[in-house]
Amino acid sequence: MRLKEPVAVGGLRLDNRLVLPPMATKKSTPEGLVTEDLKEYYRQRAEGGCLGLVITEHSFVTQQGKASPQQMSMADDRAVPGLRELTDLLHENGCRVFAQISHAGGMAQPECTGMEAVAASAVQNPGAPVQGIIPRPLTVPEIQDVVERFVEAACRVKAAGFDGVEVHSAHAYLLNEFYSPLTNRRTDEYGGSLENRLRIHREIIRGIRERLGEDYPIAVRLGGCDYMAGGNTPEDAAAACRILEAEGVALLDISGGMCRYIRKDCTDAGYFADTSAAVKRSVKTPVLLTGGITAAAQAEELLQRGAADLIGVGRALLQNAAWAREAMNI
Repeated sequence: MRLKEPVAVGGLRLDNRLVLPPMATKKSTPEGLVTEDLKEYYRQRAEGGCLGLVITEHSFVTQQGKASPQQMSMADDRAVPGLRELTDLLHENGCRVFAQISHAGGMAQPECTGMEAVAASAVQNPGAPVQGIIPRPLTVPEIQDVVERFVEAACRVKAAGFDGVEVHSAHAYLLNEFYSPLTNRRTDEYGGSLENRLRIHREIIRGIRERLGEDYPIAVRLGGCDYMAGGNTPEDAAAACRILEAEGVALLDISGGMCRYIRKDCTDAGYFADTSAAVKRSVKTPVLLTGGITAAAQAEELLQRGAADLIGVGRALLQNAAWAREAMNI
């Protein structure tokens, strides 16, 4: 059973290929701090060492990038002590754990953040739940500030004991808005070509490397394909991941772009597999696939046919905390 085989992610050895992907629980305090309920949620799912990797829910790097009430925070040092308690309990259960850091960009709601929405361009985000909000485009100095906020958040991730950090560029959030031609209409060095649309990603990765060292694992969750006319394609995702691989990314986590985390035209298990397989054929870096996988046999089949190197199971684990133990026969 390949699902039970170990795999290397950067310098880390994972005991198996099953991943709990980031899913918002809304169990943090209003300020985004860790609660006992949040710790218990993760403890139940990690119990028994049946997960190779846990990637915690997206954490905002700045108030302007907060996606929803009670979202977990990585925006200031107050978050670190509670996060250290969380990583300790996950490590006690035999799990490796990454933290996902995020900026909601044009998806952020002013009533949640108390601030105006900002994005790559003044374009309606097709993934936004509330249509009609046109975000203000970031200036270049503001982009540099966003880069620094991601780097500072990554420093808190390491200080809290996480084994690695995942940069969120999927599900129509800010970095995805830069990557997608549907939402990036810039004419400066952050727009136009694929290399330019990934410039902010490369600057964040390099900033984290400079601050945390060459060996600290960095993952990127990429909304590889938009599944919309005029948007990114699986071929674009493969080209983007070659650029990210050249920056030394340790894990490529493939999900949806402007379509967010679902595909209206496909409900098969692993419904982003066409994109993850195109990426896997193009890189040597391990590839993670999540989306609609509810049975161990489905995960195994996706691994066997080369759609990915690791499999994320989200909703099934959300509904049944014991799913991983049952699937792995632990």
